[in-house]
Amino acid sequence: MPNPDAPANGLPGQTGLLLILSAPSGAGKTSLYRALLERTDGVVASVSHTTRPPRPGESDGVDYHFVAPDEFERLVEEGAFLEHARVFDRSYGTSRAAVERERAAGNDVVLEIDWQGARQIRERVADAVSVFILPPSREALRERLVGRGQDDAEVIERRMRDAEAEISHYGEYDYVIINDDFEEALASLAGVVRAERCRLSHRRTAMEAFAERLTGKIDENGTTP
Repeated sequence: MPNPDAPANGLPGQTGLLLILSAPSGAGKTSLYRALLERTDGVVASVSHTTRPPRPGESDGVDYHFVAPDEFERLVEEGAFLEHARVFDRSYGTSRAAVERERAAGNDVVLEIDWQGARQIRERVADAVSVFILPPSREALRERLVGRGQDDAEVIERRMRDAEAEISHYGEYDYVIINDDFEEALASLAGVVRAERCRLSHRRTAMEAFAERLTGKIDENGTTP
């Protein structure tokens, strides 16, 4: 019978994963990110702070925390961000307190960030897991950028140039997924989450307590019989 006190992602007392998801613009990262959140129990979003204005359909506190540049700089000075970076002339940052709170509750936290932020996270969080999403080809990447209908030709060319720089960092990641078929890419991403939940280094403390109960060293209340 399932333990009602166990988190969706593992054992009672298990700290949640910190999953980094990066990709060049147009590779399908955001669609995969949203689908993973919708279809996988125990996975939550990290809502970043940004100085860019909301896009149509975006909501403050849901898609991003939209803040003015001076407010963003104040948060940087206070050390409020686990990582922060400048992307396309806008600033983005991940709240340290929010991530730590969710992980302590046993939730897996997904960060949708670029290679700069990913590098900062890896330097500060030893057990972070990183995944890089690649498009199947340059032609497919361009088609996706054009098909979104959000940018003019000049911006698209800039995004293509920036994609080359972003892709050059794929070797810094733990996993690489080519997003050719969306459902296959999503299955691979969900597979990474499932595998990492079983990695002993992510669950050692919780597993030790579980093993002690199995071997009769402690009872279900955590006391010695």
